[in-house]
Amino acid sequence: MSPVVTAPVRVTVDFRRTLRRMPRVPKILFHLAFPVRDLKAAKRFYVDGLGCREGRASEHSLILNLKGHQIVAQRTEAPWPAQKGIYPRHFGLVFEDLKEWKALVRRAVKKNLKFYQQPRVRYQGTPLEHHTTFLQDPSGNLLEFKHYAKVSAIFGQKSYRKVGDRP
Repeated sequence: MSPVVTAPVRVTVDFRRTLRRMPRVPKILFHLAFPVRDLKAAKRFYVDGLGCREGRASEHSLILNLKGHQIVAQRTEAPWPAQKGIYPRHFGLVFEDLKEWKALVRRAVKKNLKFYQQPRVRYQGTPLEHHTTFLQDPSGNLLEFKHYAKVSAIFGQKSYRKVGDRP
């Protein structure tokens, strides 16, 4: 049997175009692992609902890309205490652009995600003013999404002693 001879194949790749399509990864990523009761329900909420990109998965974990940050849904059978209100535990994102915040709210409405608190403006007319909404995932985890009118309020404005809605 004679060997098969093939002509060399020249592969050309436009690396600039490829790099533009790749998700940008910040130098430092935030990581959060959180409990869920049902990984399939978590996947529907986070991937289909919020638009997270799915990473690796196993029978007990699901890695998710939430706007460039790694969150990991960890299935647990152990009960955790029910939370009354948004404190002490919730997580989410602070949007730099109000348009992006509004787009997330529209997506949540379109995908019929459960709102724990409807979109609203907190501390209107003050340097702490921000748009906020809370969603609740199928396991009861609360997620806050917000946009501050003044970027300085994200970490600054120390002269204001108000943090959150607690009296």
